[in-house]
Amino acid sequence: MLAAVLAILSGCEAPAPRGPVPVPPARPDAPSAGLAAPQVPTRSQESYELERYYRRVQQDFLARGLLRTETDSPDTPFAAHNLVTNFVRIALYDEYVSRAGQLVAEQTESQLSRWERPVRIKLVFGATIPEDQRARDRLALEAYVRQLSRATGHPITMTQGSNANFHVLMLHENERRQYGPWLRQLVPSIERSTINAIENMPRETFCLAFALSSTDNPAYHRAVAVIRGEHPDLLRLSCLHEEVAQGLGLPNDSPLARPSIFNDDEEFALLTRHDELLLRILYDRRLRVGMTADTARPIVKVIASELMGGES
Repeated sequence: MLAAVLAILSGCEAPAPRGPVPVPPARPDAPSAGLAAPQVPTRSQESYELERYYRRVQQDFLARGLLRTETDSPDTPFAAHNLVTNFVRIALYDEYVSRAGQLVAEQTESQLSRWERPVRIKLVFGATIPEDQRARDRLALEAYVRQLSRATGHPITMTQGSNANFHVLMLHENERRQYGPWLRQLVPSIERSTINAIENMPRETFCLAFALSSTDNPAYHRAVAVIRGEHPDLLRLSCLHEEVAQGLGLPNDSPLARPSIFNDDEEFALLTRHDELLLRILYDRRLRVGMTADTARPIVKVIASELMGGES
């Protein structure tokens, strides 16, 4: 699975305050107030073909022992030094860069980013997503949001209101291809390259997310995750887990991360204990937004050792 998180910098909104200061009150997303998403009356033939394709992909993954759903296992041990290495690579490097209006896969050192204000997640469905699928996805995301809030110690909740700052879009193919104007109103600072990446997702890209911060403060203030409605249940749930977690501040993948969803080998489908610890490290107040890998690494070593009972 090629899942992307794009850290988009924008100066269009007032930056969130740095450090452990009182969180500002929730405010509505003014650009999206009263805005209706595009209504697509029927699914395209391409969407049905993709549904059949992704069903075969999931069956193939499962036949090969991939998409494991356990959160911890004796065959996937890890130690504090693994957490440090994986955290630095996943939290402090970006997977994509924007170049000449296109998103290019390129590992680049970044800085620590996370949310300083409460995260309010809204699940938005395309008009052609069936009701039974909507019900399953709502229940799954509600449970996952509770898990993420516990893991991070940060306020993360679901909302149905216009005050959402993290939108999760569940769309069929022909709906997603028409979403550019709605995204532009929802996120006025969105780059054309990001809209292109969403509207023109290749079949090999299962889902993606992007998070935004201001030019002078790397704390996130808005995020959007886009998940294909054509996925069968487990692939769809796997996308929910990975993209929402990446939108919280773990934007990269690493082939060394195990057991982890932040690894493109598809071995694990759901957030693991290893991944929960990465999130706990990310939201530890000893770390600060804007830290570089060199600055953060010694602090991460201390936190990881504490989490693993003093082992190295």
